[in-house]
Amino acid sequence: MLFNRSKGVVGLDIGSATVKLVELKERKGGQFTLQRIGVEPLSPEAIVDGSIMDSSLVVDAIQKLNDQTGVKNASYATSVSGHSVIIKKIELPAMEPDELAESIQWEAEQHIPFDINDVRLDYMTLSDDDPGLENMEVLLVAVKREKVNDYVSVISQSGKSPILVDVDAFAIQNAYELNYDLDPLKVVALINMGAGVTNINVVARGQSVFWRDISFGGNQFTEALQREFNLSFDQAELLKRGESVGSYTATDARKVLDAVSAEMANEIQKTFDFFGATSSEGPVDELVCSGGCALTPNLQEVLRERFGVPTELLNPFRQIQYKESDFNRDWLESIAPMLAVSVGLAMRKVGD
Repeated sequence: MLFNRSKGVVGLDIGSATVKLVELKERKGGQFTLQRIGVEPLSPEAIVDGSIMDSSLVVDAIQKLNDQTGVKNASYATSVSGHSVIIKKIELPAMEPDELAESIQWEAEQHIPFDINDVRLDYMTLSDDDPGLENMEVLLVAVKREKVNDYVSVISQSGKSPILVDVDAFAIQNAYELNYDLDPLKVVALINMGAGVTNINVVARGQSVFWRDISFGGNQFTEALQREFNLSFDQAELLKRGESVGSYTATDARKVLDAVSAEMANEIQKTFDFFGATSSEGPVDELVCSGGCALTPNLQEVLRERFGVPTELLNPFRQIQYKESDFNRDWLESIAPMLAVSVGLAMRKVGD
């Protein structure tokens, strides 16, 4: 279920701050055309730390998107991240697919820190099909069953069919690979910065080699502005986006935001340090950032200065065609990084 990639699906990214919907149409040659897009804000209390706390608020947001976009396709794909998700790359003796299917649950029990009965488990082999190899690499993903059920349930309650559940980090990678040329000589960190969680996926030699979710995101920026200027959550959100609130301007917010950006850089650095200590790959050569938090003023500049490598915002529509009569180019470009997960999900298909 987690890796399912044929009929197209609607990509639905259920985030802590917003719900994002994208529908694509695949053309010949593996290219895509944008069909529908929608973004609906969520109340802060709806999803906390990646867990759905008020399902009715989430269902209402999904139904609004369904109505606003007029989407007809009932097949939806969504994704999860956070502490309820475990991703492990393990090495096993080479075996046939049937044998692997029989033994994978026992293998998973050795590597997953949850009760195996409490998780949804999926896996895929990464090694080449070389009969001479003694060992094989397997990518193992386990997600707490309760979390999967919660996300599937809100889609069902909105009147749509939840066809597959992916992982945020892999959806981002789908969007990146569609829109950018993979350089096998570069180590690229795909950093998806949401409101509550930041997903880091390090890609080297054309494949993922390291994953980590950190509990740091846009909420930390908003809360810092609330404390500093005694603002409501909504007021702080406006100020974070560069709008003036009362007598406070973007210039007033800059020092506060930069301080939190430095904290974000520290958290990313810890991840890179761990990656460097546990991997034979070289240091990270480039940062590609996505998610609503990535649009925080001056954050990209802070990261660029801290890490000394090229840093850019991911544009998930870079290679996707669309009619400018249907979608305003400036608006689309302004929100593009926050739609990377939903684009990566919308590339998937039913049953593949």
